Amino acid sequence: MIIPTERRSPMQRLRVPVLLVGAVVLLIAARGVDALVPDVPVLRFFLGIGAAVGAIFAFRWLTCRVEKRSEVMELAAAGRWRGLGHGVLIGAGAFLATMLLATLFTDADITSGSFGACLGVAGSMASVAVTEELLFRGVVHRILEERTGSIVAIAVSSLIFGLTHLVNSNATPWGALAIAVEGGALLAIAYTATRSLWLPIGLHFAWNFTESGVFGTAVSGAHGESGLLRTVLSGPDVLTGGTFGPEASLFALLCCLVPAVWMLRGAKLVTRR
Repeated sequence: MIIPTERRSPMQRLRVPVLLVGAVVLLIAARGVDALVPDVPVLRFFLGIGAAVGAIFAFRWLTCRVEKRSEVMELAAAGRWRGLGHGVLIGAGAFLATMLLATLFTDADITSGSFGACLGVAGSMASVAVTEELLFRGVVHRILEERTGSIVAIAVSSLIFGLTHLVNSNATPWGALAIAVEGGALLAIAYTATRSLWLPIGLHFAWNFTESGVFGTAVSGAHGESGLLRTVLSGPDVLTGGTFGPEASLFALLCCLVPAVWMLRGAKLVTRR
């Protein structure tokens, strides 16, 4: 229900900037927590999980307070594990398919890493996935969709998501565009298809974790960390992604396009009111 402007509280009238600032603060705080113990994998894992859980509770509280909602349905307990599980399967499957194609058509140098490093990355990527989804899908996409409809919201929120990755080291315009298309659009469609943040959170986490925690490649232009493996791809940038990482490869675009189209077919799109 839309509350007439004159009956809205000051907090409700400022809901967009308040929610945006709140979500950004949660994202920055999670990054800060991760930076506390970069060389202690076990602590990094538990701090990352703690930051992710804390961000969810904080976002629920803020959203209920600002929007006067009794329940944040995007983060409802019902369907939580199902949504996370499906997201993990899609995200891990898409990146595994990307790496399979990359190893077939480029030169891949794969060496062993360590389980400890993998564990630390898992915690870090959990906090990244949660806080970025709260911001980009829970606030930016959701509010844009209310005002412009699903198609415009998917396009604009995806572009914003891609552009923010230009601040990463080794970022490139092509890499940011690729992230907007394969990551932003896929995650926005995952939210649109379910009206829940659990599926995009699981998908986002699994993609990043498989990329960095398992294969140890660069993530969105950020320097790669050692995971279970350490992978270096050699060949044309269009196939390897260059310094940006596999996400800037045509293989990643292809492997993310398939689930995006599949989910979009069953999504109930919102039209502009």
